[in-house]
Amino acid sequence: MEAYAFTRTGPESERAGIRTDGVVIIKDGYLVYERYAGGFSKDKRHLIWSCSKSFTNALYGIAVKEGRLKVSDPAWRYYPPLDRGEHRRITIDHLLHMSAGLYTNESYEASPLKSTVNAMLFTTGHRDMAAYAASQALEAAPGTKWEYSSPTANLLMAMLKNTMDASTYTAYPWTRLFEPLGMRSAMWERDTAGTYVGSSYVYINPRDMARFGFFFLNDGIWEGRRLLPEGWVKYSTAVTPAMRTTRLSEKDRAEGAYGAQWWLNRAVPEWNIPRAFPDAPEDLFCASGHWGQQIFVIPSLDMVIALTADNRDGSFDDNHFLKLILEGLRRQP
Repeated sequence: MEAYAFTRTGPESERAGIRTDGVVIIKDGYLVYERYAGGFSKDKRHLIWSCSKSFTNALYGIAVKEGRLKVSDPAWRYYPPLDRGEHRRITIDHLLHMSAGLYTNESYEASPLKSTVNAMLFTTGHRDMAAYAASQALEAAPGTKWEYSSPTANLLMAMLKNTMDASTYTAYPWTRLFEPLGMRSAMWERDTAGTYVGSSYVYINPRDMARFGFFFLNDGIWEGRRLLPEGWVKYSTAVTPAMRTTRLSEKDRAEGAYGAQWWLNRAVPEWNIPRAFPDAPEDLFCASGHWGQQIFVIPSLDMVIALTADNRDGSFDDNHFLKLILEGLRRQP
């Protein structure tokens, strides 16, 4: 695994090929492997892009446990711009499962001018990302179409903001999640409207990424204290119902099943969805970010793998990476 992940294969000038920045592995509750490259170290933060969405999930679980909201609640109750027409039918559950039906075009380099995620993060919508997300028309009835959508995570974070006062919201990721888990490296950007960018902008080191994975591995319990509601991890790792009624593209099918702000390795033959990582256990679930950021959680192996990288051209094969790790484990006495 080390030879595969840490041998850079492309020219530095083009940022091409395999470009791993860090790997941390926890097995049976112990830190068993750690290595860094590319100028990174155990103390240096890494932008983890869409892995941030799973942190948004965690804050929602905590908020549900505190009684601030329910996943069955209508979204407009916490974000009034959605109080219009068919948008009133969108629930928190739809947003968490990326089945709200709001128009989205989740592309970066391939289709930059049509991309809603580019417009939200960098141009038209960057000052108030939730307002940009809420302004989109419905392209499907809520709950009937699954489509990966970064704007929905920022809408969720704005809704969360409206369940508490400003000072509580400012401190909320730290007091409720980062500090209890000892995640001292965490930094989270906000947009001009003061909303945490729940889709994209958590910066954290791989050890703390692994801590976060270990938290979900242990059903939302940390040092004997339950922070997530009982059943939240099960809810988060159940396949999005709307995938059944969605005409998925070949690319969508190859990326595998989706839960609530977590990717899953579960095959769903009746929906023609294969396992995303065929050489890894089916109970694996992961937080996944642009250019190769990953938090793999494998309950059946009591294992968490955190990966940071700058893999831009598809050279790196996550399934092969996992296969090499698991083969290494099987060789141990």
